[in-house]
Amino acid sequence: MEIRGSLPPESAAPTTPRSYEGVWRFTAPAVDVSVPQARHAVRDLLARRGVPAHDDLVQGLLLIVSELVTNAVRHAALLSPQVAVEVAIGAEWIRIAVEDNHPYRPKALEADYGRTGGRGLLLVREVTEEAGGVCDVEQTANGGKIIWAALPLAPLPGITSPRRAP
Repeated sequence: MEIRGSLPPESAAPTTPRSYEGVWRFTAPAVDVSVPQARHAVRDLLARRGVPAHDDLVQGLLLIVSELVTNAVRHAALLSPQVAVEVAIGAEWIRIAVEDNHPYRPKALEADYGRTGGRGLLLVREVTEEAGGVCDVEQTANGGKIIWAALPLAPLPGITSPRRAP
C-alpha cells in the first residue's frame, strides 16, 4: 500500500496552511486484508502529521474507514479490484473518502439489531452526525462512486449538522 501526499496549492487558501493540512490518497486491492491496512494507514497518517484530533474523533474516523473499505471489498470487488482511500485534512475538518468503480449507490439501512451485518452505512451516518459532520455518496465520472464523511476537528457545541447520509 502506497501513500502519496501533497499540500493544497498556496492560492487555494488565503492563509498559510497548517503543517497537518493536505490531501493523501492511497489505493489497495479490494480484499479483506486491506481493511485493517487502510485503518492503520489513516491512524499513522494522523499521528505523523500531528493532526490535533481528540481520541474520540480518531476512533470515529477509523471506524468510518473500516466500514467504508469493508463495504467496497464485500460489495464492489467484482467490478472494482482496487479501492482508493483519500484523507483530506483542513484547518477545521477531516474528510475520509472511499472510492470504488461499482455503480451501485448504497443506502443506509434502518437499525435492525437482530441482524449481524448490513448496518455499516447506518453506523457511518450515526458516527458522523454525532461528531457534527456530514456524509454523502457521489457518482464518479467513470461510473463508480465515492462515499465520504467529513468531521470537524473540534467538537461543535450545540450545533446540529445537516442530515445527509449515504
